[in-house]
Amino acid sequence: MDVGSTGDTSADYFSPDGAISRWKFTVSRKYQHFLDKTTPHMLRRWIGSLIIACIYVLRVYLIQGFYVVSYGLGIYMLNLLIGFLSPQVDPGIQELYDGATLPTRGSDEFRPFVRRLPEFKFWYSITKAFCIAFVMTFFSVFDVPVFWPILLFYWVVLFTLTMRRQISHMIKYKYVPFSFGKQRYDGKKASAESAGHSMD
Repeated sequence: MDVGSTGDTSADYFSPDGAISRWKFTVSRKYQHFLDKTTPHMLRRWIGSLIIACIYVLRVYLIQGFYVVSYGLGIYMLNLLIGFLSPQVDPGIQELYDGATLPTRGSDEFRPFVRRLPEFKFWYSITKAFCIAFVMTFFSVFDVPVFWPILLFYWVVLFTLTMRRQISHMIKYKYVPFSFGKQRYDGKKASAESAGHSMD
């Protein structure tokens, strides 16, 4: 029984399906390892993405087509940007259950801004979207004839309305979508305050 099962396992191991599964697993692991290594290099990642975006824009400009693909890419990037600028938990919803969640006094604990879409996922999604859109420009089926100024005008209007709503939300709930780390207190100021209290 055991010998037969071992033989079946080895047969699966050397079968074409097993070889493909092993190859996919190896490629996936190496790709994930590469992504993990790029995580701390934020500036280099974004420069690479900017180069990819410039290559895509140059190709669309040279072939004078694929405006619908570019419009879809713009809508997708706008959606990602809203997720990047939005808090993980909507303050309006959380306020209904827990009250105010952001610090309102100097003695309150500092809470860094937690995004709904983290920076790395934001970068990765944008880069992948540009790569997919670039590949799509090699297939004429995606080149739908359209009057591109209308798409551009509609996207600008949509971007303006969306960002105005997002900025109003930020002003209403008093949060900034950028966290610069934990608050630091000046030692001289703290010692001066303690000396003032001791004199009192």
